[in-house]
Amino acid sequence: MAHVVIFTRRDRGVLPGLELLEHRVTILPGTAEAVAHAPEADVFVVDGATELAAAKALCRLLEGDVPVLLGLTEGGFAAITAEWGASDIVLDSAGPAELEARIRLAITRSRRSGPIVASGLSIDETSYQAKVDGRPIDLTYKEFELLRFLASHPARVFTREQLLSEVWGYDYFGGTRTVDVHVRRLRAKLGDLETVIGTVRGVGYRFELADS
Repeated sequence: MAHVVIFTRRDRGVLPGLELLEHRVTILPGTAEAVAHAPEADVFVVDGATELAAAKALCRLLEGDVPVLLGLTEGGFAAITAEWGASDIVLDSAGPAELEARIRLAITRSRRSGPIVASGLSIDETSYQAKVDGRPIDLTYKEFELLRFLASHPARVFTREQLLSEVWGYDYFGGTRTVDVHVRRLRAKLGDLETVIGTVRGVGYRFELADS
């Protein structure tokens, strides 16, 4: 069970899916003063569903060792960049299964030290930056998350459905073709290293180690 601290300017309705989970939840005002006096937590949640500018300021104040989960409406996704300092984003209407997965993943990531380095790639989860042989590559948020997830589980095969659940979330209603499109774009941006994302015919995709 994790201690989840939520910063919000609303009286209610923040990630209602959390109510169905067993985590201990503390709700605080979405102010800098509340951040300064926040208790120890496993995950911080910032409510960005109503005031994006205020949410961005809070995320940057909270950036540190404790992962920050940013709750948004779908319309807010386009505004998010790595500069916000959020560890992950989630729809404020997300169900309990997705919230449980994102909380678990956020805590796991925060316990890692240093970037993921494999097959000529360096993937820094703190700065949301990926490099090929030291050269930064320009990735969208979902492209980065897909690459990070596959590289975190080298040689393991994932079906398109599994990747949709892990990267896009359980509440995503798009089809599995979304995965294929993002893989194609990723390979194009990886250039000579495009083969690190391998296709397992009839199953899905995996991250190929250079010496495999």
